[in-house]
Amino acid sequence: MNTLERYIIRRTLYAFTLTIAAMTGVVWATQALRQLDLVTSKGQTIVQFIGITMLALPFLIMIVAPFALMLALILVLNALSGDSELIVIDASGGSRFLVLKPVMLFSVAVMMLIASLSLYVAPTGLAQLRTEITRVRADLVANIVKPGKFISVESGLTFHIRNRTGNGTLDGLLLHDTRDAETAFTYQADTGQIVEASDRTLLIMQNGTIQRRPKQQGDISIVRFQSYAFDLSNLIPEAGEPVFKASERTTANLISPGRNDAYALKNPDKLAKELHERFSQPLYAIAFGLIVFAFLGKARTTRQGRGAAIVGAIACCVILRTSGFGVTAISGVSPILLGLLYLVPVAGSGLALFAIFKEERGQPRWLSNLQLAVNERIEAIGNRLNSRQTGGAS
Repeated sequence: MNTLERYIIRRTLYAFTLTIAAMTGVVWATQALRQLDLVTSKGQTIVQFIGITMLALPFLIMIVAPFALMLALILVLNALSGDSELIVIDASGGSRFLVLKPVMLFSVAVMMLIASLSLYVAPTGLAQLRTEITRVRADLVANIVKPGKFISVESGLTFHIRNRTGNGTLDGLLLHDTRDAETAFTYQADTGQIVEASDRTLLIMQNGTIQRRPKQQGDISIVRFQSYAFDLSNLIPEAGEPVFKASERTTANLISPGRNDAYALKNPDKLAKELHERFSQPLYAIAFGLIVFAFLGKARTTRQGRGAAIVGAIACCVILRTSGFGVTAISGVSPILLGLLYLVPVAGSGLALFAIFKEERGQPRWLSNLQLAVNERIEAIGNRLNSRQTGGAS
């Protein structure tokens, strides 16, 4: 690459990195709020919550990457035009393709990034997210330990805690056990912690008492303890095998699902749609790069407004991606419509290339004459207004 290409790519990379970081952060925050019950009602710590929700980050990056590319190219090309760098390139006899080449090189790099995320990284993260969510829902703490409530785990066994701290410690613990035929036990402790040890799940209680009360006749006996372990192993609900949706399956599994896969046998159309969507999504990076260049890649003087070109580039990219989402929604109806997943970005790229080459060869005579007539008319109106102001001042 020459100096100009490295310069454009370096500026685009800087803008793309900042843009994708900001956009991904905003989208991740909105998606993470949907899983906030992992902390509130499911008893997970904030660290576990962040770790679980971060598994969806590759999928979010894959979605926002084309838009981050669009904004980065708009910023860079608009800056090049505002600093008259495009004008200098054009005045020195350089072709627009000197700028188009680094734009396309960077777009191809983003396309490869999206392809790697779409085909491998994102499905792996979503599958792990599904596994973690399934595990959390089967977690003992998520099901029986809820602050301020009396939770009946099974017949004769009731839990109550005052609070649960961020590190998983249970404060103000009360456990009432009447499962024994002859004796009722009531456990009270200042704090408690659920731990895994030797394939057993234990509730370790600290600084508390055990009250033993015969159900028939007899006195209540109270035993104080500093540490006591209560076995919870038989209370843990069995975690069922997670059912992975189409977006959570590997690309190889979409191509060749198992013969006894109930979800695949029931939803073959969803698997086919997801497979083709993964291969078509990277094409939007090329389409967005060409569309932005078609609007902003031409040298403009400082008098020529660039606002309309920026709005046009954003509008075309948004319309193109919205069309892609619409095609995704209807493509499952018929296998023939799956081809539209590729047609939309390819058509967008083709129209942008047509506009670029059309403008490179020059405008049609009728369009040039129209622009000349409009400019002359504007100039005449301006001169008339100036003459009136001069006469009034005299």
